[in-house]
Amino acid sequence: MTDFPTSAEPADQPPVRELAEIPAVEVITRSALMLMSAAAEKLGLSDADPDDSPYRDLDEARRLITALAGLVTASVEYLGPHAGPVRDGLKSLQLAFREASAAPDEPGHGPGEKYTGPVW
Repeated sequence: MTDFPTSAEPADQPPVRELAEIPAVEVITRSALMLMSAAAEKLGLSDADPDDSPYRDLDEARRLITALAGLVTASVEYLGPHAGPVRDGLKSLQLAFREASAAPDEPGHGPGEKYTGPVW
């Protein structure tokens, strides 16, 4: 007789964790990482030449970076040791956006800067 997995997950995949079991800091950090990754893609940073990336969309990148800045600003007190690296990632994306822009925003008016303050 053959034993079959009782869940919908394939046998070689780890079991899915219930959302209620995941600590808030992990949910926040994963959300921030997803926003960072999506923003990097929209900035074209995954390509050797970001200027030629077919995925580059600065309007979409602006929205993602602003959402990330709001999340980070609102939850920084809960991130503990993760706060520094998450803030550094946000700042890197804000600077990359400024560099990618044909007409960069004035300091304090770039994506997410209403939450983080000017980024230099």
